[in-house]
Amino acid sequence: MGKKRCTAIVLAAGRGSRMKSGVAKQYMLLRGRPLIWYALHAVEESSVIDDCILVTGAEDISYVKEEIVAKYGFSKVAAVVAGGKERYDSVYNGLQAAAGSSGQGGEKPGASDEDGYIFIQDGARPFLTEDILERCYEAVAQDHACVAGMPVKDTIKIVDESGFARQTPDRNFMWQVQTPQVFDAALIIFAYKKLMQEKERLLREGISITDDAMVVETFTDCKVRLVEGDYTNIKVTTPEDMAVAETLLDGRPC
Repeated sequence: MGKKRCTAIVLAAGRGSRMKSGVAKQYMLLRGRPLIWYALHAVEESSVIDDCILVTGAEDISYVKEEIVAKYGFSKVAAVVAGGKERYDSVYNGLQAAAGSSGQGGEKPGASDEDGYIFIQDGARPFLTEDILERCYEAVAQDHACVAGMPVKDTIKIVDESGFARQTPDRNFMWQVQTPQVFDAALIIFAYKKLMQEKERLLREGISITDDAMVVETFTDCKVRLVEGDYTNIKVTTPEDMAVAETLLDGRPC
């Protein structure tokens, strides 16, 4: 059986308040290039990914098209669409564009069909590699849903409301989750449609949806496999993370 179509949804709609900068973190320069460049470059050069939906702030769409997509020649970006208030709103908008049901700012809607795979990637993770993408492709082809991650190195404590240790889970079963998070297109589209129908109830019940795997876990019976990512596949969130990213880039071709 031939390779299925793979669409990456790259998320770059956040404002990055923890970065303490007047510039949104995805546009801050890392070794002379916008932070978002690195994830998009990995997608552009990948033999796994066929096309890409870039999700950004509504007010940034024109800038992103001109100063990121066109300037750096990211030909796989099929559409640039507006994100939403929460991460899951942004993912949902990206899924609509990937399925061809939204033309928000996109020149080529219908970038993916529901028989392919969707790779959801944080734009603020600059160290996505082809090896990670290939491992995720192999896993999703077998198990329908997978996320990149790594086993935790530290002991984890669960605390009570007052900050006292309540439980120490076995770290042999603990992973830190990364992106990409990868799913059968039909599966993730179905799960997100259910989420959008149920999100007000979840908010009332105090249930927080923190990643795409949790959407699938909550609204389908599909199990999500953990796939080895890389300890360097960090998410840049704070000024300290930028410093770490600068160090990790030493010796790497850019």
